[in-house]
Amino acid sequence: MSEPRRIVIVGAGLSGLAAAHRFQELSVERQVPLDIVLVESGPRAGGAVGTIREQGYLVDTGADSFLTNKPGAVSLCRRLGIEDRLIPTDTKYRGALVLYEGRPVPVPDGFQLLSPTALWPMVTTPLLSPWGKLRLFAEYFVPPAKNLIDESLASFVRRRLGAEALDRLVQPLVGGIYTSDPETLSLAATIPRFLEMEQRHGSLIRAALADRKKPSAESSDRTSSGARYGLFAGLKGGLQDLVDALTTSVSANCAIRLETRVTSLKPTGTGWRLGLSTGEWWDADGVLLTLPTHAASELVDDFDKPLAGLLSEIDYASSAIVVTGHKLANVRHPLNAFGLVIPERERRKILAVSFSSRKFPDRAPEGCVLLRTFVGGALHPEAMLQTDEEMIATVREELAKTLGVTGEPDFAKVCRYVRAMPQYTLGHLDRVAAIEAGVKPYRGLELAGTGYRGVGVPDAIEQAERAAERVFEGS
Repeated sequence: MSEPRRIVIVGAGLSGLAAAHRFQELSVERQVPLDIVLVESGPRAGGAVGTIREQGYLVDTGADSFLTNKPGAVSLCRRLGIEDRLIPTDTKYRGALVLYEGRPVPVPDGFQLLSPTALWPMVTTPLLSPWGKLRLFAEYFVPPAKNLIDESLASFVRRRLGAEALDRLVQPLVGGIYTSDPETLSLAATIPRFLEMEQRHGSLIRAALADRKKPSAESSDRTSSGARYGLFAGLKGGLQDLVDALTTSVSANCAIRLETRVTSLKPTGTGWRLGLSTGEWWDADGVLLTLPTHAASELVDDFDKPLAGLLSEIDYASSAIVVTGHKLANVRHPLNAFGLVIPERERRKILAVSFSSRKFPDRAPEGCVLLRTFVGGALHPEAMLQTDEEMIATVREELAKTLGVTGEPDFAKVCRYVRAMPQYTLGHLDRVAAIEAGVKPYRGLELAGTGYRGVGVPDAIEQAERAAERVFEGS
């Protein structure tokens, strides 16, 4: 057999692990020997994805679920042999709450992020004034945009549904996903299906009515509120199940170097030379950077300043999840949903609260509830200046005011994510296209991660696997 090609993956988050696994598969499928090395600056693999156990609670410290109608995550679970650990969301509590004048109110049945799929719940909801409801129903007659340009979420929703729908429903629902400013968030880069609905059917309401006539595996989820919760799945042991399965599989044929930072990267003409924080120098045939774009920019800067500049143009927001466990007896609200989102107009100090033990079983001891409260984001960067103790105190105060949570929590933990959430601002797709064009001339170099074309778990996996295939073919 020929000498193995050396492939170095920089970053051992979910993207890096998925890429290493795909390299292994390609090596077996094509019978091409590979020497794969995964380098991670932190103390563990998995990055923002992880699960811990705390006093009988099962706590996802980052993402806790993923979409199943995007194949990336489900396909990977199947190939890893952990498909039997997939669990659906609990049908009993499907739905979302939104804070309105200080009290939680159900998001109208069938209102999914930007679009009403059922009209009567919109008539009866207290979230919109009579004028706001009339303006929303008038969406049926609003003509579609003629000039297909990048449009912000806020602009699109005001144009189609009105300002009330944006402020009281859409902003908190979408803000809970992207932690972004709706005035600058690119709709085309985040949820383009609504642009497609407008162009294909002339209006979102018309598109929803047309969709209701079609038999579909998703039909049972059309009346849930908020996100399409019937399309989400978790894992019995939390998403750490996926990280553990990947790490075990990858470790068989791949070296994983933790607490090691790549400090320089340069093309050599026949491959790549990497400098490490340990003082070592490595030569590689292929390199895959699965880093945030600002970190990738620092490595690229030595050999391509224009490309580094493009990478640095993608902004990131910082956020935190404050996880708390409570006795149900200490919670006045029945928590009859998957979570609560907070409109900016309510002037609260938190973005959203996920009722984790309502979404999935075995997340909290009997008679208890696990809450994950989101803080910070693009609209509240000042929140990240708090110490852990101050942030926990803020969250406890907000939970008391919004959900009637009293007493000492069983535990409280702060999970911080500094410059971790990419902001898909206007022009994002053009920036990504320019970055991809800038990388193309460099044989054996690829980029992957949530900074480019999707922030969800399936997006991260699929992008990493496609990038691994390109490195394999090009190195």
